[in-house]
Amino acid sequence: RRPLEAPRADKWSQIRGPSPAAAMSINEDIPEESENLDISDYDAVPDDEVGAMEDLGAPNRESGDVMVTAGAYNAEEVNTEVFEELHLGPVLVQEVQNAWNAFLRSTGSKEAAGEAIYSSMYDAAPSLQSLFKTPRAVLVIRLMSGIHEIVSQVHDPKGLKTVVEAIGFLHLHLDVTTPRVAVFRDAIVELLQSELGDGMNQLARKGFCILLNYVGGAYVYVREKYSERLGCLASSWAQASGKWIGDEVEADGEGGEDGEASGDKDGAAAELAAAEEVAKAKKSKNKNRSWFRSGGASSSGRGSGESTGTDFKNTSVPKTYTDMFNFNAAVMGFASRTWMQEVLTSFDNIVSNASNAARLQEECDILSLKITKCKGTVNLPEYKGVMLASLRSLVKDWGSLHEVSWAWLWENIERMLKQQMGKLGKQEVALTAFLSSLDDNSKNTIRNEVYSKFFAMAPAGQEFLNQSKTRLYFIADKWVGMTVDMYREPQRMVQDLSALGLRHVGYGIPTELFGPFVTAAVQVVRMLADDDFAEESFRWSFSLISRILMRTISEGSTVVMKAINVNSGKMLRKAVACAPRGERALWTLNVQVGTKSISPLMWAIETGSLDAAKAIIVDLLTIRADRDRYYYGNDILFERHPDIIKRLCMDAPSLLPVLLDGLIWRSRITEQGRRRVNYYIKHLVVDADGGFSPAIENIADNRDPKIVCHPIMSLVVDLVWDRSALSSMEIVVPLHVIGVRAVAVDLAALGVRRGGEKRVSADFNLRVQVFIYLCSLGHGLAHHSTMLVRSCRARDFKRVICVKVPSYLHDWQETASLSLVFFLMMMLILEPILHCMASEQNTVVFEERCDASESLIFAYSVMSTAAMLLYFLLLTDLSVISTRVSAYALVCGMVLAEVGLFLFGLTFFVLAFACAICSLEQTSGDFQGIPMSGLNLYKMTFSMYSGSHYDLLDDHPALLIGILVFTLVAVVFLTNLLIAQLTCAYQVCYQDMLGFARLSRGKIVAETMHSVPKARWSRFIERLRLDERVEFGEGDIGLAGG
Repeated sequence: RRPLEAPRADKWSQIRGPSPAAAMSINEDIPEESENLDISDYDAVPDDEVGAMEDLGAPNRESGDVMVTAGAYNAEEVNTEVFEELHLGPVLVQEVQNAWNAFLRSTGSKEAAGEAIYSSMYDAAPSLQSLFKTPRAVLVIRLMSGIHEIVSQVHDPKGLKTVVEAIGFLHLHLDVTTPRVAVFRDAIVELLQSELGDGMNQLARKGFCILLNYVGGAYVYVREKYSERLGCLASSWAQASGKWIGDEVEADGEGGEDGEASGDKDGAAAELAAAEEVAKAKKSKNKNRSWFRSGGASSSGRGSGESTGTDFKNTSVPKTYTDMFNFNAAVMGFASRTWMQEVLTSFDNIVSNASNAARLQEECDILSLKITKCKGTVNLPEYKGVMLASLRSLVKDWGSLHEVSWAWLWENIERMLKQQMGKLGKQEVALTAFLSSLDDNSKNTIRNEVYSKFFAMAPAGQEFLNQSKTRLYFIADKWVGMTVDMYREPQRMVQDLSALGLRHVGYGIPTELFGPFVTAAVQVVRMLADDDFAEESFRWSFSLISRILMRTISEGSTVVMKAINVNSGKMLRKAVACAPRGERALWTLNVQVGTKSISPLMWAIETGSLDAAKAIIVDLLTIRADRDRYYYGNDILFERHPDIIKRLCMDAPSLLPVLLDGLIWRSRITEQGRRRVNYYIKHLVVDADGGFSPAIENIADNRDPKIVCHPIMSLVVDLVWDRSALSSMEIVVPLHVIGVRAVAVDLAALGVRRGGEKRVSADFNLRVQVFIYLCSLGHGLAHHSTMLVRSCRARDFKRVICVKVPSYLHDWQETASLSLVFFLMMMLILEPILHCMASEQNTVVFEERCDASESLIFAYSVMSTAAMLLYFLLLTDLSVISTRVSAYALVCGMVLAEVGLFLFGLTFFVLAFACAICSLEQTSGDFQGIPMSGLNLYKMTFSMYSGSHYDLLDDHPALLIGILVFTLVAVVFLTNLLIAQLTCAYQVCYQDMLGFARLSRGKIVAETMHSVPKARWSRFIERLRLDERVEFGEGDIGLAGG
């Protein structure tokens, strides 16, 4: 080897000074250069690089000049005070790289080498195992990539510093300390020693110790010293993005140029100088394209007829980073760069998470997927120029620290983007080809083996995947398809994964299970994939999916969600107790991750955690005061969940009283035996759009007679009924009443005509008939035709026995109305006036009785009688005007079922005894034949049988005995049983009859409100004055909405 050249030695000595290790004697033989090792994607250090090191001049081994470090870095201590270039002697560099190549050769594959390093680091310090959150299969490859890249650059001090700084940037979120660095260093060195044996000599061991101390110290240095840059980024971004909050942000960004000057000037001098040169160049380049330029039209586009002076009163100056960026991009000729818009969309998330390396890597990976889908050439430095130009215009105190910080951030972003750009398209093709080549056996292998390996690695996962085999197969197919969809539609997949992650928050899935699951999936795919690139594509995509899910779960797993998962009201009250009053409601109503959100309250209701849901409702509807400011979650609750009443009726009826109780405030102070009560009814009456709230309809559909009698519901129903709905009911009531009177007049006229008198004029009779057929019949035909068409379009039918009928006819009022229409049509067909008008013998106009109508009079009277009964039956709806009358009518309807059972039993016994009596030898005229016998038995039951006929039974002893037995069964037993049934049924119904009456009124209110004019409804809402505060007492202004 050639001796070290004098000029280079002088230069090194000036930089580093004398090396303590220069006098170290090396007695053992140093092996010659080993041949290069080509293992998969990882190549050994090339010969030309080693030759280049030799050309630089290598120190003489015999003289012990094996490294030049000037004491800044050594094999024993981790230096975290400085971060400079590491200059190792060529011999030491060669030994380190030879040892690494030998290690790669001994393991045989990159996965085996990575597994060995992972196991040694994982087992070296059990207390640090919590830091290993990335799936093992993914972390193994990352470890191999990072260490190999560091070893490959050890001969190039400048390149090594760049690599170490970049990797250190990815460790900003980890608490890297000197003891931890020592633990990991010793673990790796001991692994190499055990694997290589004599191949790991003292020189190589010392070189690795120095290198790993340098890397670990750099991580600590980067984490501690770059906090100033991160603070500068945060404060300046707050200004540029419109999130400026005044002095607080200024305090966070204190330091500015002075802070930079007082820091490590030597470490950032080159970057500062470069940044200043870039700034000057861009200012001179864009001098004639600035926003407020003197002379010429504005670049935002003015008309040719406008002044070209300096009057910019009407110029719309961009105030946010997005607007300023778009403007500068257009000015600089980059408006057509679609990839820039993708970067701009993600830039807020990137900058906001600059201090979180894991999240920053995730955002850059997603952004690289989006950029891959853009057409055209992607030149990332173009964005940097537009970015800096925009920030300079928006940040007030822009200085050299800002220039360096933003350039440093973009360099790291650009490096992370370039790692994947150009590869993702090929990865998508490779993964698509691999998945499409899988046959049914291979797919079943994935479905079965993944779960087997996962349960072996993490037995706790069985508790969360305790599903059927079909369900597990479905889940496997979904996540396999997601790996390809992540390449194809990254934007949609991020949204879907955020929503899926929030669902997993509700399920209480531990994030520790994602690592073993990803590892199991990668191992199974490795068994089936012949192409390593397809395996790598699957690993990268599935790792990104797991990171998004883990991050979503971590951000969404609030103390409130944890309390809901265990259904503990006590834990939930303790969780929200530490929340600020202004944010207390949001903690229980919204968990936001990205653009997706989940409601803890609604999740508690859906999953059956009713204790936690009750605690949330009680906490929301508790009024809290802070001097003259009140905190009440009523408005926020109904704004977040307008359908909360409906959801509670469907999924948690037991929580309805809790919600309604929270809408009532009762004073603790009594005055003359009375106290003030405030009912906050706004959201029970008015919806968000100012229309009628569906709360009453939801309560009525719930059919709970107790909840509708709640004080606030009684108030709301009566208030709407008295002041709004009743006015519309007054239009319907006269229609039924007039219809009844019209048919009554018609029947009376018919009876008068039959008696020969003429008290009703023919003209008046004609008007009555016209009203019946046009108004009553016409209205009925129009109504049922509309309902029938709607049912046919919606295919809303229900089967009754063997016939399908429209569902709306299951309401007895609708059935009665349809029957009335039928009888009115039959009356029209049999109308005597029409038949007499058609007769040639008739000489009187509008005559009812003539030869042509005589045969139809009886049939017409039957139809009129049925129509009259149906009119009166429909008039029972008017009982809703009075709650007491309505309650009585409802009770009558409820006990009719008992009467029906009595009649059924009576008919059975009547038929039985009628058949038995007819079989008896007797000559009584009242019991000849089954019909005659049954009719007389009915008369006996209802006390309609004549007493003299009983005396005739003395001549027929056998018949008399049969009649006595029937009397005992029918009259004594069945009648008294009916009385007992009616008594018990009434006692049961009496407790809730008022509730059922209110339910009926609520249903009618809900149906009637659709026909209330908008003007009347607006006047009603104005009279309620819901926007005015309802005081709690004298001098206490209270809250609005009551």
